[in-house]
Amino acid sequence: MHIKSSLLLLGGLFVAACGSNATDGGGGGATGVGGATAGSGQGADGQGGTPEPGTESFTVTFPATTVQPGEENTQCVVVKLGNDAPIHVHKLHNVLQDGSHHLIVYRTADTEEKLEPFDCQPFTDTLDPTKGSPLMITQKKDDTLTLPDGVAFSVDANVLVRLEMHYINPTAAPLDVSASSTFTTMSDADFQNEGDFLFIGNPDINIPAHSPFTLGPTFMKLPSKLAGVNFFAITGHEHQLGTNVTVEEADSKTGPFTSVYDVPGWLWSEPATVQLDPPSVIPDGGGFRFTCEWNNTTDATVGFGESANDEMCFFWAYYYPSQGPLVCAHTDQVPGGYDLCCPGDPNCALLFGN
Repeated sequence: MHIKSSLLLLGGLFVAACGSNATDGGGGGATGVGGATAGSGQGADGQGGTPEPGTESFTVTFPATTVQPGEENTQCVVVKLGNDAPIHVHKLHNVLQDGSHHLIVYRTADTEEKLEPFDCQPFTDTLDPTKGSPLMITQKKDDTLTLPDGVAFSVDANVLVRLEMHYINPTAAPLDVSASSTFTTMSDADFQNEGDFLFIGNPDINIPAHSPFTLGPTFMKLPSKLAGVNFFAITGHEHQLGTNVTVEEADSKTGPFTSVYDVPGWLWSEPATVQLDPPSVIPDGGGFRFTCEWNNTTDATVGFGESANDEMCFFWAYYYPSQGPLVCAHTDQVPGGYDLCCPGDPNCALLFGN
């Protein structure tokens, strides 16, 4: 494949970044509006329990939205978190309802709330760090990310949070979807390192009908600025034909390789987040090698795409100290292979103007 065509394919991957636009030209009918609530000392997960001195919790919601049979879309709301002072977020707890394919939570540089769900392009703005950055992706119905001791996401006072919901209704009746995200803080005195986010994928998916298929192993060399950082959690991501995602670390493309993500009985609909203790530390020149597997039970060849009826091969990792959020991909549809990480690669400007 010509490099320009491959870059366009990678551009589709970044714009998708595991999301989808409307397939029927319309969004769901919102039955409420997004909002936020705040409380002090509510416990580690924002749901009550033993109070932790010096902590607060703030909850934002994606409102109940009616999704018609067969409808699929990605929509966002932008809501005030409700923090009147800067905070350090040590834990995020996300809850999704049936029909919610996944949720992405961002801090954003937006200045106006948008409480009614609106159609949105996943990740596009956040490839520009001046516009915001992703904090957590959730595909499980109930998912908690706890950062290591001393590590947090720093959030400015009066910040606006964007909740990005990819939903699909495979049933024959209307379905209400909604989601919430609870931010729990650590004390300023306990804060030591800023956490951040890395997203890696491969779009070279071509799964024959009625066949199993394996993509990989794919080696993704990390940008030099990530040498020596601490990767403390990893989550694999595929769509409904997916049967497994595994990830290994290596000091170089030739190995040796050490498994960091291999979940027995892995489920695409409830992909486990594996906490790495101790964290994974990769030297300059090293990277991650990942493999995706599927079983195509349909009558058609399935390729990469935004829809939940297409497929993806991704994983995301959380790390510290922060070198900024990164979205990376590898394709072998360019002779010799091609790696792209945004922001930072000159070709990001060709694709996104960033």
